[in-house]
Amino acid sequence: MSNLTFSLSGKSESSAKFRAKVRHFELLVDEPQALGGTDLAPNPVEYLLAAYAGCLNVVAHLVAKEYNFELKSLKINLKGEINPERLFGFSDLQRAGYQALEVLLEPETTASDPLLLEWLQEIERRCPVGDNLQNSTPVALSIQRREKVVYFD
Repeated sequence: MSNLTFSLSGKSESSAKFRAKVRHFELLVDEPQALGGTDLAPNPVEYLLAAYAGCLNVVAHLVAKEYNFELKSLKINLKGEINPERLFGFSDLQRAGYQALEVLLEPETTASDPLLLEWLQEIERRCPVGDNLQNSTPVALSIQRREKVVYFD
């Protein structure tokens, strides 16, 4: 099977607001007023939670079908804390991102507990967003200025 490629492009509308285009969808990213935004949309780390929950949902249903049981409904709750000191340049002692994530899946199903445990482990093993969160992913960050591209490692 060939690799799938996904991309996004967008433009800053202010110091806290970013408008992006993904396929034919437009996404708005903003910050709460307490963080300098206008609170018109989720912020980047909230979108990260949504991306993970959405991915878990897709994989959960896919695996349930493969394991031959019905998910009548599925609730997914995520929570995490970020220490803002690195973000705001006060300290480098803490990570800039989530220190940990708590994920709770609440399936409504007749599947047995042992099958649900196996299902959960398979979801964790196969979720692409979870894979990106749990493993280091190489990122090539660069700047383009006047048709000249500058690369940073």
